[in-house]
Amino acid sequence: MALDQATVARVATLARISMTPEQQAAMAGELSAILDWIAQLEEVDTADVEPLRSVMEITTVWRVDQVTDGARADEVLANAPQRSGAYFVVPKVVE
Repeated sequence: MALDQATVARVATLARISMTPEQQAAMAGELSAILDWIAQLEEVDTADVEPLRSVMEITTVWRVDQVTDGARADEVLANAPQRSGAYFVVPKVVE
C-alpha cells in the first residue's frame, strides 16, 4: 500500500505536526515501506500457531482478597502534620 504526499499532509495536519513538502515526501516513502512490511506479515500462515500469552512460563500466585486497614495507622500517621485519631487533618477546600 502506497501513501501519497497528500495523505501524509492530511495526517500531519490532524496530528498538528508542521512538515515541509520535502519532509512529507520522505515520510510518505517511509510509511509506505512500513505498510508494505505489514502486508508481508499478513501473508504468514498462523492457523496452527497458539496465541502467545507470555515468553516465559509464569505461575500466578493468588491471595485472598480481603479489605483491611493495614494495621499500621500509627506508622502511616507518624509524619502527618496534623491528625485526629487515626485520620489525617487536611485544610477545608470546599465552602
